[in-house]
Amino acid sequence: MSSFSPFAARLSAIPTWARTTTVSGVTTSYWEYGSPQAPTTLVMIHGFRGDHHGLEPIVAELGPDIRVIIPDLPGFGASDALPGISNIAGYSSWLQDFYEIMAKGTPAPVILGHSFGSIVVAAALAAGLPATQAILINPIAANALTGPNRFMTRLAVLYYQAAAKLPERAGFALLKNRAIVRIMSITMAKTRDPQLRAWIHRQHDEYFSDFVSRASVLEAFETSVGNDVSQFVETINARPRPPQFLLLVADRDDITALPEQKALASRLPGARLEVVQGVGHLVHYEAPDFAARNIRSFLGLSPLPESRPVND
Repeated sequence: MSSFSPFAARLSAIPTWARTTTVSGVTTSYWEYGSPQAPTTLVMIHGFRGDHHGLEPIVAELGPDIRVIIPDLPGFGASDALPGISNIAGYSSWLQDFYEIMAKGTPAPVILGHSFGSIVVAAALAAGLPATQAILINPIAANALTGPNRFMTRLAVLYYQAAAKLPERAGFALLKNRAIVRIMSITMAKTRDPQLRAWIHRQHDEYFSDFVSRASVLEAFETSVGNDVSQFVETINARPRPPQFLLLVADRDDITALPEQKALASRLPGARLEVVQGVGHLVHYEAPDFAARNIRSFLGLSPLPESRPVND
């Protein structure tokens, strides 16, 4: 993590391993946290243009008694891109195969998806991923082009279209433009804490442009705006035993408005919906304690003691 992090001390107290595996021919890098013998395994899928680092604050707040596995999505971070065109079917198939590898010798892992990761998780569940419990953080509950910040979303569409039309080198440079990344970060961060806000910006500076190729990020963007969780609900509900859902949402989310999140929860029988106030699309950065507390409760785990290590 960056030099200042409110989560660094707690994360450093959790055993961590960097690993690599091959998933359907794709070299996939993933990180494992906590005890390998823990009775609960949680597989986390990060959002668009992120990598495993973005979900580490939640790992830090969850504590060491849960085995957490976070892969870098294909085409991002240290993972290779999907062969051919990266679309929702490709990401779903990759996740099903990755989950099967991670589940060997353990009870069915819990599956978690944040933002774009929520779409990938929903698609995989609809295709038969055998998780019995699923957690969606800031899920894309409806098409992003109709969300509360649809104007910014449409600007993003124009931005990615321009990056696609430019020559390879110029398009790649536009995608990694630090000023544009900072504008995005400023727009999404809602915290008034200057230290936390500065750290969030550094996280985006460090990891938001870590992708394999222009094609991989453009195809992922098209997948993210062309799909949403709601389109998979009917198929998920038709499973013989649909998974139990926990939805962790924020009242100031710029991508999906709170009424749409509540509508999504209402379509998932028995789903638990928890709302954090004053936070937007960056629950994993601004409210990881809220996320971890509710995840532990959902999994039937007792709260962690408040005496755990914290940063000075």
